[in-house]
Amino acid sequence: MDQATHKLFFFIRVAGRLRHAAARFAIWVFALASFMPVAQAQEPVVLPAGIQQAASEIAAELGSRCPLAPAGDVSAYTACRQALFGSSKLRAHLSGIVLWGRLDKRPNASLRQTNLTQFAPDVWTSMYAPLFMFNGKHTVEWVPEEKMFLVRLESAFRNRLPPGQFPYPFWHDDAKWTMYENANSFMLWLHPQSAVIRAAQFTDRGTNNKLLPVVSVKYEKYEGPWLWTDDKGRTQPAVTLFDGVYRADNPNLPAMDRQYRDLALQMRESQCTNCHVPNNPDKMSRLVLLSTPAHAAGEVDRLIKAVREDRMPMDDFRISYALSDENKKWLLENALAFKATVQAAQEWEKQAAKKSVAIRGPDGVAPAKSEASVVSTSSVQSETNSPKVIK
Repeated sequence: MDQATHKLFFFIRVAGRLRHAAARFAIWVFALASFMPVAQAQEPVVLPAGIQQAASEIAAELGSRCPLAPAGDVSAYTACRQALFGSSKLRAHLSGIVLWGRLDKRPNASLRQTNLTQFAPDVWTSMYAPLFMFNGKHTVEWVPEEKMFLVRLESAFRNRLPPGQFPYPFWHDDAKWTMYENANSFMLWLHPQSAVIRAAQFTDRGTNNKLLPVVSVKYEKYEGPWLWTDDKGRTQPAVTLFDGVYRADNPNLPAMDRQYRDLALQMRESQCTNCHVPNNPDKMSRLVLLSTPAHAAGEVDRLIKAVREDRMPMDDFRISYALSDENKKWLLENALAFKATVQAAQEWEKQAAKKSVAIRGPDGVAPAKSEASVVSTSSVQSETNSPKVIK
């Protein structure tokens, strides 16, 4: 019998001989306290070289490719967008799914407890990350509750861009728009071994001062549609129609237009758009958006898998049910056709980029935007409902 066990039996004998319950209880408390492990001071986590390098490279890239500029500077936004969508350090560190959203209003809410939206890397780097501007300053800290490193980057938000440059009208939710407008911190959660970005968030509660003065933009209350026609007859938001990221002469654009319209109509018929829309009517903790061509392109694999496994749609009690055979057939056929064309368009872009580098060198200028690069979805949503600024 070791010494510790001998002491424990001694306390048990002493407690058993005491007549008063209070005394016996005190002895038991003392015994348990004696054998509880002493809390050790937590040693600081050493910052791995891979994490430090990834954070420094990403921060430097964002500071140089997406620097501070007037909040309505479309040229600066476009340059940032094209840089991050291409072979960027940021994109190289993304996982296959990026979780994105606001910092939860609860101070100690974990990522698991926070409602976030799932995006494909293409979607997030072309439509969400470029909405922010950076000065290159950042910090890195270990968050034991998440078992990940947190990179905090000082940032500002481009709140004065034309409405069609936002993935959807963020101002449909006053609290969301307020946090976007006043954001001063952009947060990246990195896996400790791989330095892969698992999630990204933004907040207006960063410890640094605002990088730029914020002149708020007030819009009328917006309740949809998520695609609209502006006063010039163009479908908006243009940013969701591959505008500025696909070349105007990509031969797959007409087919993508036609196939997305077919898919959108079938998704509406199959109740997909009841849930997978920006206002998140079902309050899903991990929202998937299918409301625009770019969002649908990023999630088409997930859509196909869910339909095949009869995990969509869901009833009022959040119980999934199978579509009718006919609806399932047409939804899958349209989704597969759209996926094939998106892949063809992406492959064409890769080959065109290689040819461009071969002809113009590695510093060749990215192709300019063109009306021809905008996929027209007017037959899907032709309602004119442009967001109105009220102040």
